Amino acid sequence: MPVITPFEAIGAALTEEMRRDPRVLIFGEGVATKRHDLLDEFGPARVRNTPLAEGIIAGTAVGAAATGLRPVIDLLFAPFLCYAMDQLVNSAGKLRFISGGQFAFPMVTLAMTGGGWGVGAQHNHNNEAWFVHSPGLKVVMPSSAADFKSLLKAAIRDNNPVLFFIDLGLLYQAGEVPEGEHLLPLGKASVLRTGSDVTLVSYGKTVHACLAAAQQLAEAAISAEVIDLRSLKPLDEEAIMASVHKTGRLVVAHEAAKMAGVGAEIAAQVAERAFADLRAPIIRLGGPDAPAAASHPLEQAYAPGAEAICAAARSICA
Repeated sequence: MPVITPFEAIGAALTEEMRRDPRVLIFGEGVATKRHDLLDEFGPARVRNTPLAEGIIAGTAVGAAATGLRPVIDLLFAPFLCYAMDQLVNSAGKLRFISGGQFAFPMVTLAMTGGGWGVGAQHNHNNEAWFVHSPGLKVVMPSSAADFKSLLKAAIRDNNPVLFFIDLGLLYQAGEVPEGEHLLPLGKASVLRTGSDVTLVSYGKTVHACLAAAQQLAEAAISAEVIDLRSLKPLDEEAIMASVHKTGRLVVAHEAAKMAGVGAEIAAQVAERAFADLRAPIIRLGGPDAPAAASHPLEQAYAPGAEAICAAARSICA
């Protein structure tokens, strides 16, 4: 399999889907500049730059989707989704329901999030839980180059609006990507490492911290199972429950703030559905209730690392 970066994987997914379906188009902030190969092949009618006007970009995409097109929009940094909340939440997320299913809204919104580039608080904010809480929207956040491509292709073909979050720290971390037609269903988690003593659940770059923690735990004779959610909504509840049934212990880790994060929902569901299987309290690890720092060392300290995840797991496996 070729080894490419997630940035390249996104480009490959867009190229394949635009060749396959003439209704697919992409527009947004700097799209035609950073994806000039798409512009060369598909032309300015399907690949175009826009002004820095997130609400207008998202509103245009909602209208395009309602007329039968399949737009992909790039709003760059996740905090600027604030400017498009009405269009994404009240229009894209609700109009299919309000219309009684007469209209579909097949649109994908790309947004970068998380630490890694030292871009400061107004560009670095893991706000994916906002959209998990919004009815009618789907939310994905991959951790590998292969999943970036496969999940983006699936998102483009979905008849619902999908928020596709790109973890900044992973954008240029190369990995193997299958060639040819390869899609992953939205809502299907991946068990990256099997184990019997404790379950580690995460998404985005924190998945790699969980894998590193699992290796450290193995050296201490603790067998950790690592689950990459990949899709936050729909959520693969069954994969989580099956793992907790086996291990009896759960640590959920993500870079987003711990308060009201995706980890809180997972902990609540496990407490409701698998309480009898638990042999220790559930532990949630997340970022602090504070804006992210621009300083690279402070930015790295902001997110749960392998050492913190390892310590949490050891505390409930004693």
